[in-house]
Amino acid sequence: MKKGFAVLGLGRFGTSVAIHLAETGAEVMVVDKDENNIHEIADLVTYAVQGDISEPETLKSLGIGNLDAVIVASAGNIEASVMATILAKEQGVPYVMAKAQNEIHGKILEKVGADSVIYPEKEMGARVARNLTVGNFIDLFELSSKVSMVEMIVKPEWEGKTLIELDLRGRYGVNVVAVKCENDLDVSPAPTEALHQGMHLLLTGYNHDLKKLMQVKS
Repeated sequence: MKKGFAVLGLGRFGTSVAIHLAETGAEVMVVDKDENNIHEIADLVTYAVQGDISEPETLKSLGIGNLDAVIVASAGNIEASVMATILAKEQGVPYVMAKAQNEIHGKILEKVGADSVIYPEKEMGARVARNLTVGNFIDLFELSSKVSMVEMIVKPEWEGKTLIELDLRGRYGVNVVAVKCENDLDVSPAPTEALHQGMHLLLTGYNHDLKKLMQVKS
């Protein structure tokens, strides 16, 4: 069964989250007051709704309580983001992630029920710094303090080899969760398909195992 998400607020952060979720095959609903924002993303997500996320009737009418998670991505209006978080939890959403402007805003969001609070600008600075030191990894997402997901360019010495031949799980303890080629993302890559130049691998694993893989020269 496909997972269902709602992204409330379509600034740069909300738009990016919605598009990336949709690319994984999930059902994604977006809600924003701005008609232009809705129009620009409508073809990329499952549902695009123009509405005020701080209005109880808006969220009630959308049935967000049936979704797996809601991302409150609008932090510009603190009152609206707090109200949206409260309404999402009242509707029975099991997991609500909310974007905060600052630590005070974040503490308020936690108090009203947000399961996770994120600070994109702060985290992006740390992420950029990490990415400058991760060799063949071109992107890195921390899933926990010990586990990460990375996007890695297929090494020249891997070209022409299959995932079975590389045996990244057996040799390094990391799992291949998807293969990316240009704009196509294959979340069920064939283990017998040969890799080629331009492909990227999405890998998950313990940080120490990913570090070992990064340090391999050949």
